[in-house]
Amino acid sequence: MKKVLMFLFLTCLFIAQVVAQDSTFSKGDKVLNVGLGLGSLLGSAYTTSFPPISASLEFGVADNVLKKWAIGVAPFIGFGTYKYDVYSGHENYTYIPLGVRGVFHYSFVKKLDTYTGLLFGYFIVSGTHVGSAVASRGYGSVFIGGRYYFSEKFAAMLELGAETVPLHIGVAYKF
Repeated sequence: MKKVLMFLFLTCLFIAQVVAQDSTFSKGDKVLNVGLGLGSLLGSAYTTSFPPISASLEFGVADNVLKKWAIGVAPFIGFGTYKYDVYSGHENYTYIPLGVRGVFHYSFVKKLDTYTGLLFGYFIVSGTHVGSAVASRGYGSVFIGGRYYFSEKFAAMLELGAETVPLHIGVAYKF
């Protein structure tokens, strides 16, 4: 019985290693992500007037980093409008985040591209706050996400923790 269990355990480890090596993202790949943001990291007093949308075009720049990782870089753009309710009514804000993403990919299972990364950029903000203009500013964030490929080119995308929203859902297309 011990031999059978040991054989099954070693077989599972071998299969996990083989599956983990089937990369869904590698050097030379180009992937367009288009997402819709849900929620807000701005605070409970902020509500969305127009749901945040985002797009990035990721380029695979390196693979086999630390044996199993791939690296991508991507320009990023978004758009969202928010309403802030105050004692004297409400104030409207428009956020346009522009940035660059550095993305680290690791494939755990076939068809699922899991990744984490850093986003650095600049918020272009328009609106007023208690009678004065709101300042645009630089920003940075950390995110984690995944793309599940339904076919060789099309995927569903989910990301946590990017720019002003806690969750992005969307689609991706690989060129």
